[in-house]
Amino acid sequence: MITPAQCRAARALAELTRGALSRMAGIDEDAIERFERKIDEPDGQTVARLQNALEEAGVVFIAENGGGAGVRLKFNSSVTRRLGILEGEGGIVRNDDVP
Repeated sequence: MITPAQCRAARALAELTRGALSRMAGIDEDAIERFERKIDEPDGQTVARLQNALEEAGVVFIAENGGGAGVRLKFNSSVTRRLGILEGEGGIVRNDDVP
């Protein structure tokens, strides 16, 4: 189950407005605002729908593992391939004389 802070952070990472998330999850925009501002705690099904919509937008939720719960964006396979190509573009790595 995601926290209000994770919901806010995930929405920011995915560059979604509350209105866009509302349409994606089928949840009233005011309910999302009340959840994110910790004014109201929706039922588990509503929070699960928010989480699913954010995950479909490319967000990965990181569980509490001693370092704190969090969020990040996932890379799709196309981005991963492009990053792999770019990593080898710089040539051979070696020491230079710059102090």
